[in-house]
Amino acid sequence: MIRAGKLSDIEYILSITAACAKKMSDNGIYQWNDHYPNRLAFETDVKRKELYVIESSRSIIGCIAISTLMDKEYENVIWLTDNTNNIYIHRLAIHPGYQRKGFARQLMDYAERFAIENNYTSIRLDTFSQNKKNQLFYELCGYKKLGDIYFPRQSEFPFYCYELIL
Repeated sequence: MIRAGKLSDIEYILSITAACAKKMSDNGIYQWNDHYPNRLAFETDVKRKELYVIESSRSIIGCIAISTLMDKEYENVIWLTDNTNNIYIHRLAIHPGYQRKGFARQLMDYAERFAIENNYTSIRLDTFSQNKKNQLFYELCGYKKLGDIYFPRQSEFPFYCYELIL
């Protein structure tokens, strides 16, 4: 089940993102760290009504933020569509114990249905250049790889931007 996230969900979500960060770092992918993702980001997501969680057996196993706000880091990317009617995916996470079972795809399907039902032009996101599995996942979902952006507090390596036209 996918539902809107609540402030009371944030502790669970932080434990999920910490487990994801550990799994990535164990595999040489230093995408998430002490600075990101953090409590404030998820609190902001909840306040903006942009956080969604996925549950299995009544336990939160993952999350996604679906936002209408374009981060300043995205301003210089040459997108496929105008910057007027898009949504942005952030902080997609599935607990490592539930990965590779289709839950991330369910969250992306949910985001895509949300975008179509609300007449958005496209969905945009970024993923770490060193995370080849995420890149393949988004490409298999039909997203087109575009420009690079940087988050210096996260990594010296770039993040790749992707877009799906609806």
